[in-house]
Amino acid sequence: MSAENFKLTGESKFGTVALGVGVAGVVASIAGLFIDHKTFYFAYLVAFMFWMAIALGGLFFTMIHHLVGAEWSIVIRRIPETLASAIPMMAILFIPIVLGMHDLYEWSHEEAVANDPLLQHKSAWLNPIGFTIRAYIYFGVWTLIAWTLYKASLAQDDGKDVTEKMRGVSAPSMIVFALSITVAAFDWLMSLDPHWFSTIFGVYFFAGSWWATLAFVVLFSMYLRGKSKLGEVMTIEHYHDLGKLMFGFTVFWAYIGFSQFMLIWYGNIPEETIWYKHRWEHGWQYVSMFLVIGHFILPFLVLIFRASKRNFTVMKIAASWFLLMEFVDLYWLIMPSFNIVNPDAHHGLHFSWQHLATFVGIGGLFMWFVWNRLTSASVVPVGDPRIEASIHLKNA
Repeated sequence: MSAENFKLTGESKFGTVALGVGVAGVVASIAGLFIDHKTFYFAYLVAFMFWMAIALGGLFFTMIHHLVGAEWSIVIRRIPETLASAIPMMAILFIPIVLGMHDLYEWSHEEAVANDPLLQHKSAWLNPIGFTIRAYIYFGVWTLIAWTLYKASLAQDDGKDVTEKMRGVSAPSMIVFALSITVAAFDWLMSLDPHWFSTIFGVYFFAGSWWATLAFVVLFSMYLRGKSKLGEVMTIEHYHDLGKLMFGFTVFWAYIGFSQFMLIWYGNIPEETIWYKHRWEHGWQYVSMFLVIGHFILPFLVLIFRASKRNFTVMKIAASWFLLMEFVDLYWLIMPSFNIVNPDAHHGLHFSWQHLATFVGIGGLFMWFVWNRLTSASVVPVGDPRIEASIHLKNA
């Protein structure tokens, strides 16, 4: 197999369109910053965490692929590898969150800490300097792992035997990844309500990010099939396996979410239950129920059938729905905290055009970066010694 046969040509305007859409979104977002900076930063955090979740899911996909020695996923491995390689760009896009810390996090207000014993107790960890330093440690670690695996994968295309190296890197990196994504979820999301705590929250965020990444891989690989770059090597068998993972993590996300809710309900500790109370009043109860139905019940009923996972149309619709629900999930996690730092604001749903502007702005830049990476190499890791076995995959 020749790498040249699987390189994207310059015919597609995908990258140019993505960049144009991204720039337009950024311009609109900047306008939103000056119009209503409080709403902007919350909308920006929702959008940032959505695309960051997909990048982190791509990193996990790459590591678990090497760690278990999977064959079926070899033909699609380059997509999650490329998603993970976008983490350095996400580190740059994190700067507005650092700059808007005062509008996002109660613990960044000195007067709030001075009048709250609990925030004083947590101040050794929750403080602006520590928050910023830890964030860029996370980005540094993730970037090192992602680029080490990505560069090794490209070297494999040139005929180098790096299979064991990639597995050797993935083994310890998986432990580091598990710890760092958990603590990052604590810092960036859970600390929006600094009085609340949940030891399972990091797993909840991971479950959603991996779920969304699987959906993204389905949609993006179908787009590449339309460009005649994956049609010869990626068959319905691979989508069947992706569908099984999507179904499995539909259940896993629901299990983690329900476990968190059940333990907090059973413990009945005010500092914990208040988090769910905020999501069951002023209209948020409808979003909560929509999550239960749209993030679990509907996907479960659709993907439980073998035929659904082997139907391109059903998989495309399901994957699109999954991405929508991941955005709703992050919106549900983040936006109820708006009133913590803005107590005089209207209680209830805070959906604004700025959510769309920031989503499009970050997403356009993210997709532009990913597309440029994909066009610089083969979209299939043709140097993998087990590529033929992956192409001829058959599900039982």
